[in-house]
Amino acid sequence: MRIHEWPSAERPREKLLAHGAGSLSDAELLALILGSGLRGFDAVGTARQLLTEHGPLRDLLEQPPAKLMRMRGIGSARACTLKSALELAARCLRADLERGAALTDPDSAGRYFAQHLRGRPQEVFAVLYLNSRHNVIGFEELFHGTINGAEVHPREVARRALQRNAAAVIVGHNHPSGNAEPSQDDRNVTIRLKQALALIDIRLLDHFVVGDGPPVSMAARGWV
Repeated sequence: MRIHEWPSAERPREKLLAHGAGSLSDAELLALILGSGLRGFDAVGTARQLLTEHGPLRDLLEQPPAKLMRMRGIGSARACTLKSALELAARCLRADLERGAALTDPDSAGRYFAQHLRGRPQEVFAVLYLNSRHNVIGFEELFHGTINGAEVHPREVARRALQRNAAAVIVGHNHPSGNAEPSQDDRNVTIRLKQALALIDIRLLDHFVVGDGPPVSMAARGWV
């Protein structure tokens, strides 16, 4: 049965219009972008097959275009459409933060670091500078290292925060290995950063570690 033959309430487009995009499953959202399915499958069935073979969703979408276009059911045009949709979402999040939006949702900072740092071949340590209302006033990659680590200097973080007139900072770095579990060195750096910033009355709100999965918040672990 083709999608247009489904009951109206079960069709992805109708569901989105009636209840919003959040009501759709990963397969349904992907189906709307694909538009049509493989021979013998509707778009939702094709999307489910892609997710089964290449998912979950984030793993599928983060594949490079050359790999996406080789997947059965995607091809070059759909690969471009998928990558464009992902970039639009990333730019939307960046725009919110870069125009000074308040960080009322801690997870948004983690997503911001992930979009900037995930997939980098070397370790990068970056800082989000915030004012007293937790509005973003700047983002900066401060230290670049190797595949195994980056040397972090708390005094330089403090100096740059003072230059930006920041009242608080959120820091983050990536693990090129893909394993986002914080190391003991990561925890030690967090302690040193918190101490150095406290001396100049600047709060360290969180330290995110970015790997293949969701970013790990050290504040959520009680380590900040």
